[in-house]
Amino acid sequence: MIDHVHDLDAVREATDRLLSAIGELDNAAVAEPSRLPGWSRGHLLAHLARNADALVNVLEGRPMYVSGEAREADIERDAPRPLKVQLADLRDSSARFLRTADVPADWSRTIEMRNGVTDSAARVPFRRLVEVELHHVDLGIGYELTHLSDEFVAREIDFLTERFTGNPGVPALRLEATGKKHGGKQWSTGRPEGEPVSVSGPPAALMGWLAGRCDGSDLETGGAPLPALPPL
Repeated sequence: MIDHVHDLDAVREATDRLLSAIGELDNAAVAEPSRLPGWSRGHLLAHLARNADALVNVLEGRPMYVSGEAREADIERDAPRPLKVQLADLRDSSARFLRTADVPADWSRTIEMRNGVTDSAARVPFRRLVEVELHHVDLGIGYELTHLSDEFVAREIDFLTERFTGNPGVPALRLEATGKKHGGKQWSTGRPEGEPVSVSGPPAALMGWLAGRCDGSDLETGGAPLPALPPL
């Protein structure tokens, strides 16, 4: 059962944490490369602001973006802006998303994301949380995968393994978390046929590998090559 109210509270906390961290930057730092290839920190901030507006569209029954080309053009347009403008835009767009999500609604309804992907409206707040938390890490300003909450990491692994299940580009995988809190928890994903490749490691490392945020060097495969995963 998805608790959208709980997730909205988590979005508020994560957004406040992100805005506080961004406020410590300067214009030069915003123009520097992020951890995402080809994107500056300004690109990431612009994307986060426009994603908040796009999720307002989703919740209100409109297309998420006018088009893929328009989405990319908006990010390129907004990426070079100075810190003060980036910060104000992200703060305002995030507030619009939270106000929209606070309006009483049928959270069991089906909504449409990009590329025809459908989901429950109740999962939209968690989708926004993923954007805020992972892109905070992508900024490369001191917030790391290991800072993410145990609950978030476990839920994101659930989400990503569900997303990769049945994907012909992903071999059969059996993932196992190690460590005190989640040690022994397992997930299966990838193609249904074939002997599964066993991959184990700390939950944050498993999630980071699935999400394309780390190379998997902290994971164990019993000597087998670590499979390459398709981009999200």
